[in-house]
Amino acid sequence: MATTNDIKNGTVLKIDGQLWTVTEFQHVKPGKGGAFVRTKMKNVTSGKIVDRTFNAGLKIETATVDKSDMQYLYKDGTDYVFMDLSTYDQINIPEVAVGDAKNFLLENQNVVVATNEGNVLYIELPASVILEITYTEPGLQGDRSTGGTKPATLETGHEIQVPLFLEQGTKVKVDTRDSSYLGRVND
Repeated sequence: MATTNDIKNGTVLKIDGQLWTVTEFQHVKPGKGGAFVRTKMKNVTSGKIVDRTFNAGLKIETATVDKSDMQYLYKDGTDYVFMDLSTYDQINIPEVAVGDAKNFLLENQNVVVATNEGNVLYIELPASVILEITYTEPGLQGDRSTGGTKPATLETGHEIQVPLFLEQGTKVKVDTRDSSYLGRVND
């Protein structure tokens, strides 16, 4: 058993038989009254996000999360096939568990897969990935980086907003947390 003082980003809590991942937390000590911990948590299975407040020092149950380095191999129907880099075992992970990570997965890409009692909880990607733009409207003369943005489709099929001057075939760095454009990558 842990206490609410041990809560950090990425901590997995077991509440009412369900697993919740802490995505944000804040320890608050008001001038009047007792301290508390304000959290934003994501349900591991459903993806639902809730805000929850705990009193400081309250005992909470944490779940054991095993993380292993894996490599994404290919998509098989609705499942994604990953290979454990230490044992070379292949596992199928359903699309629900992969979640938004599917927007940034390329074959042979290394990721971290988090499991609890043999069940896949989530896929951890690097903070940013480099992907190629496969389709975007052509830029016009006079379009500059300080101008607006336009939609661009990446090689994974995911669509993001990019500056007007970018063209098809350009490699870009993308933030995997919020799908934001981080910059152009020169080969």
